[in-house]
Amino acid sequence: MSRTRPASGDAVRRRPKDRKAQIARASAEAFSSLGFHGVSMEAIASRVGISAAALYRHYASKYDLFRDAVLNLGQQLVDCTAFADDTEFEDPHEELDRLVSALIDTALANRESGGLYRWEGRFLRGDDQASLIAQMRTVHHRLQRPLRALRPELVSEQRWTLSIAVISVIGSIVDHRAKLPAVQVRALLADLSAALMATELPSSSDEVDTADDPAAPQPPSTESSKYEALLTESMRLFNHKGYRDTGMEDIAAAVGMPASGIYRYFAGKSDILAAAFRRAADRLSEDLTALTAAHPDSEDALTAVIDAYVARSFAQPELDYVYYTERLNMSPTDQKILRNMQRSTVESIVDLVVDVRPEWTPAQARFAVHAAMSLVIDLGRLMQYSNTPQNRAMLTRLLDVTLLGRYRLRAALPAK
Repeated sequence: MSRTRPASGDAVRRRPKDRKAQIARASAEAFSSLGFHGVSMEAIASRVGISAAALYRHYASKYDLFRDAVLNLGQQLVDCTAFADDTEFEDPHEELDRLVSALIDTALANRESGGLYRWEGRFLRGDDQASLIAQMRTVHHRLQRPLRALRPELVSEQRWTLSIAVISVIGSIVDHRAKLPAVQVRALLADLSAALMATELPSSSDEVDTADDPAAPQPPSTESSKYEALLTESMRLFNHKGYRDTGMEDIAAAVGMPASGIYRYFAGKSDILAAAFRRAADRLSEDLTALTAAHPDSEDALTAVIDAYVARSFAQPELDYVYYTERLNMSPTDQKILRNMQRSTVESIVDLVVDVRPEWTPAQARFAVHAAMSLVIDLGRLMQYSNTPQNRAMLTRLLDVTLLGRYRLRAALPAK
C-alpha cells in the first residue's frame, strides 16, 4: 500500500519535543500573574498554542497543572544548590557566595513566574504543601551550613532569621517590575545578602526600646466605627481564611451586624479590599510626608521611616501579606490605583536612600527598597508578628543594613 505524500507546500505538524516544558513555563507565568483562581485550562492552552483537549492529555485537572508548576519552581531552587551536598567546602565564604549566586540566577530566570511559589503556594494541598516546605527547608539548610561555620555563635533561630532574610531579598525581584541590567541586579542582591549574613543580630538581653506602645486613638463615632470595624475584620478574615473563603456573612458576624448592613458602606468584598488598601496607602504616604518634613537630614529621615514602617507592620500585620496574596481580586481599575500609590511611596523612600547611599543609582535603590519591603513580610511571618521590642529591633536592624548599609543604634526610651 503506497503512502500518500503531503501536497507540495503543506507543512507536516509535529508535536514540539519541548511541549511539556512549554506548558510548564506558560502555566507558571499564568498562575503567577493571575493567581490560581484567575486561570483556566483554556487560557493556559491558548498561551501554549494548543487546544484545551490537548492540554488535558497532559494534565487531568487545573490543580495537577498548578501543583507541578509550583513544585517545579521549588525544585529548581533545590537543584541549583545541590552542589553544596556533594563535597566538603574549604572556604565557607566562597561556599556561601556560590549558593547566593545560584539562587540569584534561578530567581532571575523565573522572574515572571517566581511569585507563584511565594504567594500562590498556599493553595497546595496536604502532601503537596509538605513537599514545598521540604524543598525550601533543604535550601535553608544548605545556606545555614557555611553560615554556621562562619558564625558559630549564632543560635538556630538566628540562623533561620538570616537565611530567610537572604531568600526574601533574592525573591523580592518577583514582586515588582523595576528595571536594572541583570549584571547589576546580581551584584546588588549579592551585596545585600552578604551584608545581611554578617549582621549582628540583637538578642533579648540587648537594650531596646521598652516604652509602652502609643496610646490608642480616641474611638470614632458610631457610624465611622462600623466602617472601620468592617475594614479591620475583613482584612483579618482575608488573612486567616483567604479572600475567596470569606463570605459577607463571616464579615458581618465578626462585626456584629446583619450581612445586609455591609452594603450601606460597600458594594461588595472587592470594594472592602480596595478601601482597606487605599486607607493604608494614604496613611503611609502621610507618615512619609510628615517624617521627611520633621527630619531635614536624609539619614535621620530614612531611619525614622524605617522605624515607622516596622511599627506599622506589627500593628497591622495582615495588610502587606493580603496585598500580595489577594490584590488580584480587586477590579483592574483598583489594582492600577494601588500600584500607582505603591509606586509613589517607593519613590519617596528611594529619594532618601539615594541621598544616603550616593554610590547607588535610583534604579539600584529601587530594588533595595523592594527588598526591604519583602523582608518586612517574610520576617514578620517568621516572628508570627509577635509585637515585642526584641522582634521590632531585629527587623529594624535588618532594614537598616539593607537601606542604610549599616545599622544605627536607637536611643532607648525609659519605661513608663
